[in-house]
Amino acid sequence: DEVVHGKRSILARMPGDEWQKFANLRLLYTYMLTYPGKKLLFMGSEFGQGTEWNAAKELDWYALDYPLHQGVSRAIGDLNRLYKALPALHHQDFEHEGFEWIDCHDAPQSVLSYLRRCDDQTVIVVFNFTPVPRHDYRIGVPEAGNYSEIFNSDSTYYGGSNVGNPPLKTEDKPWMGRPCSISLTMVAI
Repeated sequence: DEVVHGKRSILARMPGDEWQKFANLRLLYTYMLTYPGKKLLFMGSEFGQGTEWNAAKELDWYALDYPLHQGVSRAIGDLNRLYKALPALHHQDFEHEGFEWIDCHDAPQSVLSYLRRCDDQTVIVVFNFTPVPRHDYRIGVPEAGNYSEIFNSDSTYYGGSNVGNPPLKTEDKPWMGRPCSISLTMVAI
């Protein structure tokens, strides 16, 4: 009931202009679907319904005629597919082995990073919660090798500006208590 009784839709509560609202919404859903715990989206959230949910009428399906709503819908679909395909995102939701912070102390830049794990699979998740692009942002990683971006909430496919990362090779530079690191670019929300 967080989207009824005068509370507004999740999209309507996002700060900024229209583009920023949708970018923030995609960021929130990416955070929710990659963080431990069970997931819940209220009806209409899967496409960014702008109006408050009303039991007396149908959802605002017409919103899917607009590119930014289509982008949210595609992002949710892809996040759900990743969630299902990557055991690291769900198998150990309630066990400490399934989650580890990389860095939760970068409040000045509003960046969070963590690992999700299951058996021999590790997923690295990094968020920029500000409207300031972060270039050459270094994070520590657990193993040397090549890393690929598997989801970018800023992709033009989802309505973003398409700032992302090519495949990244680790540098032999210990960082954040890890044996090596990568330097990446994170877009403004």
